[in-house]
Amino acid sequence: MSGLLVAGTTSDAGKSVVATGLCRALVRRGVRVAPYKAQNMSNNSMVCTADDRSTAEIGRAQWIQAIAARVTPEPAMNPVLLKPGSDRRSHVVLMGQPAGEVSSSDWQAGRRHLAQAAHAAYDDLSTRFEVVVAEGAGSPAEINLRAGDYVNMGLARHAGLPTVVVGDIDRGGVFAAMFGTVALLEPADQRLVAGFVVNKFRGDVALLAPGLDSLETLTGRRVFGVLPWDSSLWLDSEDALDLDGRSSGSHAAHRVVVVRLPRISNFTDVDALGLEPDLDVVFATSPRDLADADLVVLPGTRATLDDLAWLRSRGLDRAIVEHARSGRPVLGICGGFQMLGRAITDPHGVEGRPGVEVAGLGLLDVRTNFDADKVLRQPVGEALGVQASGYEIHHGRVAVGSGDSFLGGTRDGLVFGTMWHGSLEGDDLRRAFLVETLGLAPSTVSFPAARERRLDLLGDLVEQHLDVDALLALARAGAPSELPVLPPGAVR
Repeated sequence: MSGLLVAGTTSDAGKSVVATGLCRALVRRGVRVAPYKAQNMSNNSMVCTADDRSTAEIGRAQWIQAIAARVTPEPAMNPVLLKPGSDRRSHVVLMGQPAGEVSSSDWQAGRRHLAQAAHAAYDDLSTRFEVVVAEGAGSPAEINLRAGDYVNMGLARHAGLPTVVVGDIDRGGVFAAMFGTVALLEPADQRLVAGFVVNKFRGDVALLAPGLDSLETLTGRRVFGVLPWDSSLWLDSEDALDLDGRSSGSHAAHRVVVVRLPRISNFTDVDALGLEPDLDVVFATSPRDLADADLVVLPGTRATLDDLAWLRSRGLDRAIVEHARSGRPVLGICGGFQMLGRAITDPHGVEGRPGVEVAGLGLLDVRTNFDADKVLRQPVGEALGVQASGYEIHHGRVAVGSGDSFLGGTRDGLVFGTMWHGSLEGDDLRRAFLVETLGLAPSTVSFPAARERRLDLLGDLVEQHLDVDALLALARAGAPSELPVLPPGAVR
């Protein structure tokens, strides 16, 4: 059983980046490697195929890590996916399928069965792959959650995984964060933490040497390398923490404004637009941000009714309607599409309010009815004269009245609504859509090729700046014996 846990000092420290880069670096060396994350809390997910050929849902980050590892994504790579529907309650996806809810009030007791399923999935992967690169969640030093933890040191203890802690130096205080992460752990956990990776460094790495040397001396653990800052490295993310960094910032001829909904989901739908040379893609929360938009995108959401209410509370509903009535294009995707319709009903209380009916923005002749059963599909078809594909993850069933068919949805003039996530990643469909809506000449941009180049760049950076040989040896041999236990954990 060979594996490595990539933990972090904080959320967004770079665990996903390091794990993804390791997957690409190891597969280049001929290692059959699988990604794994016991539990994701994310509204950014992807459809894949389970062993029985049924469709399943996993976190987007593990999907892209599987692509980096050149293996087929599967539910065992992210056995538990929690999709926040509110600040206190999350919908549970277990081994790719809906499995009820969990709330903050029963956080430990309500997740015991999830821990068992997650660890069983890891055990299964470890029998089928040479190395499993496991990604932690948040920080292992969240000691208030340690008793019920099965993602960080709970997983490491279960599988005897050596652990590497990633720290984001761009935030400052990285040495204290790394030392403190180890020191707060109980002795048995500390003995599995084998070292550190510094992430997002800008400048001359020689300036870091005194700090790195001191960290190694103080902790008795080595630093496996320092990854440099690279603005082109963002990948399919699991949460909305990095949305500001996803703006293209190109100041191009046409401005695409994506409404940043509070419960935004699958915001990677617009990543391909950010690569187009004539588009400047930004996320916005204010009506004034829509004033000079050439295209407005209403993305997916995990809480359609609540986010529609938020839209209205900020006056964004009126701004979107005005934008459309002025003859400028609007694209709604999944939940965003449903908001563009005439009404949304929730007879079963899928979003928490049984029997409620709410008026939409009325830009499309569509009615949405929430059903308790979730739709997971990978559709293919045709739109705007070209072949198209995508994936569907939704409870809403749309009934279309008038309008022209468009990717599982409809269009009325320059207002488009689709239930298909990921369709703009198809180069032909994206080019046809931009010709239709903005009159842009087709570009030569290939999104699949650009994604592969990013993964190769990340693999290159990991090879150049981390000691991959040592990390592979660590994964195979386990944590070194006699790692020192630091106070205050040492006195527990």
